[in-house]
Amino acid sequence: MSTLSTTLPGGSWALGDLTVTRFGYGAMQLAGPGVMGPPADHDGALAVLREAVDLGITHIDTSGAYGPQVTNQLIREALHPYPEQLHVATKVGATRDAQGGWPTAREPADVRRQVHGDLETLGLEVLDLVDLRLGDAAGTRPGSLAAAFETLVELQQQGLIRHLGVSNATAEQVAEARSIAPIVCVQNMYNLAARTDDELIDALATDGIAYVPFFPLGGFTPLQSSALSAVATRLDATPMSVALAWLLQRSPNVLLIPGTSSTAHLRENVAGAGLQLSAEDLAELDAIGR
Repeated sequence: MSTLSTTLPGGSWALGDLTVTRFGYGAMQLAGPGVMGPPADHDGALAVLREAVDLGITHIDTSGAYGPQVTNQLIREALHPYPEQLHVATKVGATRDAQGGWPTAREPADVRRQVHGDLETLGLEVLDLVDLRLGDAAGTRPGSLAAAFETLVELQQQGLIRHLGVSNATAEQVAEARSIAPIVCVQNMYNLAARTDDELIDALATDGIAYVPFFPLGGFTPLQSSALSAVATRLDATPMSVALAWLLQRSPNVLLIPGTSSTAHLRENVAGAGLQLSAEDLAELDAIGR
């Protein structure tokens, strides 16, 4: 963990030797509809990325599959040469088809091609962090990650990647990855309503490994949404603000990467994540996913 101070909610965390703000930014929504093609507002997308850096965000999440390559190209256009403190994380393991689907691409040749593609489109000689995305668009799937992950380790040994992580992974796959090489983060679906990884988060925190939840408002039932909205109304806040604040207060190793294509919404997310929840608020929210 890092003790560096920041004006962003949550402070900082160390991904290996890289210190990042716990409040980061996910670039997926900058691509066109269905995460395919260019954004409707190209200049607006660049403005969001520049605003993120201006706000002090030092962790941007992307993938060559977004667009494909669209978000990487936008990040490069907006921010290259990158500020020394900015760290860009990317993911490999999936590609896109003509119908907008997300077919898996985890053969060693696929992994190598995606890493070299990210280096080229981001304009980097070394990628700060590469997550291996497992499972499929429907969720996690059991099975060994060895061939794909060992390929990433080879690329790391060649000096093309600083740190490794896994995404959309089961607890068993996290353990398998850690038996092969050190990882600095796990990026999985998790929120107030989807609490499968509670034990995993706590175990990773003990070992100093970050947990990066995606879909902070995904998978809620109508009843759970009503419970969240009731708390938000009482606090004069939005449900998204409450959900983000809860995640930051859930565990110190939780890093946020909420996405948006609006600078105003980005600022709202930052302000909302700083909402201070009382013990009573936390207990009521905790009951949503139990």
